[in-house]
Amino acid sequence: MRTENLKKAKRIVIKIGSRVLTCEDNGLDLDLIDGLAAEVATLREDGHEVIIVSSGAVAAGRRELGIEGRPRSIPQKQAAAAIGQSHLMRTYEEAFGRFGHKVAQILLTRDDLANRLRFLNARATLDTLLSFGVIPVINENDTVVVDEIKFGDNDNLSALVTNLAEAHLLVILTDIDGFYDSDPRANPDARLIHLVKSVTRETERAAGGSASTVGTGGMVTKLAAAKKAAQSGVPTLMVNGKVPGILTEAFAGREVGTLFLPARESLNRRKHWIAHTLKPSGRIIVDDGARAVLARQGKSLLPSGVVRVEGEFDRGACVRVCGPDEIEVARGLVDYSHAEIERILGHRSGEIETILGYKYGDEIIHRDNLVIL
Repeated sequence: MRTENLKKAKRIVIKIGSRVLTCEDNGLDLDLIDGLAAEVATLREDGHEVIIVSSGAVAAGRRELGIEGRPRSIPQKQAAAAIGQSHLMRTYEEAFGRFGHKVAQILLTRDDLANRLRFLNARATLDTLLSFGVIPVINENDTVVVDEIKFGDNDNLSALVTNLAEAHLLVILTDIDGFYDSDPRANPDARLIHLVKSVTRETERAAGGSASTVGTGGMVTKLAAAKKAAQSGVPTLMVNGKVPGILTEAFAGREVGTLFLPARESLNRRKHWIAHTLKPSGRIIVDDGARAVLARQGKSLLPSGVVRVEGEFDRGACVRVCGPDEIEVARGLVDYSHAEIERILGHRSGEIETILGYKYGDEIIHRDNLVIL
């Protein structure tokens, strides 16, 4: 199963974390990057297309600025990113250049992927670069990003890029050997789990937080990335990027790291985009009957099942759909604004035109634009 999942993956996204890329003095580990470049070059020669999602810009830049620990303010982080990004790309360019490969820098914010037209344009750019044999190196645009448009961490970004690029495999390089049933740093008896069939609540509870001064993601964010990739039908391999030759071992079929299997029923690319890339603008609270119909039958959301609306949003916005207990059960694109929904909630679809004086459709969210969570 492991060998089959890896060998058939023509297009691969490899996420490299800050803790993998940096050495003890928090500078870039040049020897490690050279080694990874050699392994990626071998993957390219074997017919795989490779996209890299790389952390490390802030870590590289803060060293240049003389900042110890994490930057203390957003301007400090953005300044470090501005300096570190060029340093990081130069390092990649030199490392891959030794093997005759070119790299290209792509900096993204959530806005770039939330806009469907820009999303598709980014996909076309990736396809074109890969067709020319170039290795794209993607990072969040930390120099200009603010909370409203940030991905939060590169684990999340790597899962979204996997969907964007229509990749067949996500590889997460971290600084431990894979996913354990408890934190191996705190528990010497922690057991490495080589195969995870699905990310359950029990799996998530076994994950700990980040204890690093150079990274933003811990095991929780890596599990979330694996779960998002699984929902688009893509397996995730988590391995220790600090181990020389780890990618070669993995693709040779050796049981290293942890393989997360794809979901049996995956979301199509557009619904994955709705569920994981768009940032919800508000909430729609529905009654028990509507929640049951949505969850069990995959029907559209009608105004008759809506209890109340929270937040302000326009037609076409992404919103959360929650039950009476306020637990989110679905997410989707609305056909009516918050003000319009407040007027028609609780009414039958046949009454919409009478109440509003016009009608876009019978549904508040059509099932084609609705993702059950």
